[in-house]
Amino acid sequence: MKNNVGLFLTKRAHLNPTLESYVDGDSGARYTYRELNARSNRTAHMLKSLGIGKGDRVALLMMNSVEFVESFFALAKIGAVAVPLNWRLVPAELSFILTDSGSTSILFGTEFSEQTGELHAGGSESTLLERWIHVGDSAALPDYALDYGELHAAASDAEPDAEASDDDLLYIMYTSGTTGLPKGAVHTHMTAIWACITMAATSEVRFKDRTMVALPLYHVGALTPITGAIYGGHTFIVLRAFDPEVTWRLAQEEKITTMLLVPAMLNFMLQVPNKEKYDMSSVRWIMSGASPVPVSLIEAYEKLDIEIHQVYGLTETCGPACLISPDDALRKAGSTGKAFFHTDVRVVNQEGKDVKPEEPGEVIIRGLHLMKEYWNRPEATAETIVDGWLYSGDVATMDEDGFIYIQDRTKDMVISGGENVYPAEIENIILTHPDVVEVAVIGQPSEKWGESPIAVVVRSSDTLNEGDVLLHCKGKLAPFKTPKGVEFVEEIPRNLTGKVLKRVLREQFPGPASV
Repeated sequence: MKNNVGLFLTKRAHLNPTLESYVDGDSGARYTYRELNARSNRTAHMLKSLGIGKGDRVALLMMNSVEFVESFFALAKIGAVAVPLNWRLVPAELSFILTDSGSTSILFGTEFSEQTGELHAGGSESTLLERWIHVGDSAALPDYALDYGELHAAASDAEPDAEASDDDLLYIMYTSGTTGLPKGAVHTHMTAIWACITMAATSEVRFKDRTMVALPLYHVGALTPITGAIYGGHTFIVLRAFDPEVTWRLAQEEKITTMLLVPAMLNFMLQVPNKEKYDMSSVRWIMSGASPVPVSLIEAYEKLDIEIHQVYGLTETCGPACLISPDDALRKAGSTGKAFFHTDVRVVNQEGKDVKPEEPGEVIIRGLHLMKEYWNRPEATAETIVDGWLYSGDVATMDEDGFIYIQDRTKDMVISGGENVYPAEIENIILTHPDVVEVAVIGQPSEKWGESPIAVVVRSSDTLNEGDVLLHCKGKLAPFKTPKGVEFVEEIPRNLTGKVLKRVLREQFPGPASV
């Protein structure tokens, strides 16, 4: 068997054909591994018939759905490269990613016909796309698109030849860049396979686990767990989009055993009235990451007899970095644990030397699951991966027992509702307003989102107000990136070299954010 991620599905369908694989949490549709693999094979033959082959980049702009999953594994089988798109982005942001990745085809859901229509109308100035494939109600088929359902039904479900393996590219996942432009983290079949291997060797998972997937599949926090679920022979119950009450209900009805939720989701779930009425006895543990999990949140779930295991990882590591073990989840509450089994993690100073226990430093990670590179960004790649170690930009301490505690981020990233928000991207947009002289974006604590971005602005006219700044951002930034507030100052604090002192701004405007 080739080292091809698409063949994970083939192999699991061979080993456990009647085992339930995919459950749609919204419609209740269910597929065995045999059925899911057959659907993926039809997608593979459909794509090949359209001229899509090894190395071609294919964008996926869909809500969580069986079509997303079957398309991802179909692309893996034929050697094409998936480019999952964050569906919360506006057309201008999507245009950049599509052009930068060199995507020539896109599969898009009905919900995004307006965005794709705008991109299509822009022609070659917006994208390099040659094939537009509509997934959803045929009655809503745009005149410029092909019908996924029709083509899929007519395709063969025979197993296609695996066209890629090992170091061939599997997907490019874009993460916002500190320079204001997103960067594409490139993962290969082997980096994704090793992510599954190190997860399986570390986390407390079992054959026939029933895993809830509530994060969007354009996130590594959903895509890697789905791949790992197939590798381990699990059933995955997928929510089209997160809903806190539906999550409680499905956990009871589907006998969920594990799930991965970001802290903001956990917080939303605690706000559901009468949540105690749901039987959660099947849930062994919930993995939570994307931002540090407050100890108070861990304790709140402990009262519900649910263990929260904090995980730490990055898009660039295909997910895994650190995970707290079941034995230590409560004893070391607040820690993200130790490195995954086939992963090395250190905390180092500016000279790259290990710091002493309890001394803050930067987290660096090594493992066969690290990204290959940033797509078309050799300088950024060289800055991030040094001598085989990936420099995370995250500040942490390590205690005397080797447990990691994430403290802060050296790259000023704001994590809002589990989404990475880089201030530079927002700052670049706000600076295009004629009445803005300077701007610095920082994160403020948010009860709802964990963190929310706010803009600190130096203006040239006293008539400029908060509403003007926020209106200027509308349509240029996804809503989750748009500042939730604006503060006006006479000057932005800087050090002697001109670098903005965001630490000072965070002290000056500690929050909490209004939203």
